[in-house]
Amino acid sequence: MTLDVATPDRPELESAMSAEDYEDVTVEGDEYRREELAEALDDGAWAQAFESWAAETNLDEADWDVVTDLDLVEEFDFFWDSFAGRVGYHAPGLPENWRERNIHPDIESWETVSSINASLTELGQVVCDVLADDYLDWEADEVDAGDLPDF
Repeated sequence: MTLDVATPDRPELESAMSAEDYEDVTVEGDEYRREELAEALDDGAWAQAFESWAAETNLDEADWDVVTDLDLVEEFDFFWDSFAGRVGYHAPGLPENWRERNIHPDIESWETVSSINASLTELGQVVCDVLADDYLDWEADEVDAGDLPDF
């Protein structure tokens, strides 16, 4: 399915936010390079990634309206994970207690919540892939073998 909507503005990247504050992300280091990532997003990575994602997503326009009504795109965060040598991200999502909080009148089922959350996660990954493949040429920090986790 193709989502035929205008590309939204890219999210602002909060330079004061520590990636360690996210429950769904594990990051080593504190050099997030958000300004450089923002430049790459402005240089076309955001539009390219969004268009690629929109061509493949299962999200429909009604669900996209929920995303835009709640300004969820603005809640994305992208950052450099120097230890792993990759762009990391935090995708926004609808909370588990969506029904009790009555966060949007068009959300009526777990299917809608799950679809929106999964689709936003997919968008975050597509953005990271586009950045890594087409816009960035960064390497992981050199790591002392003693700093690697035991498996």
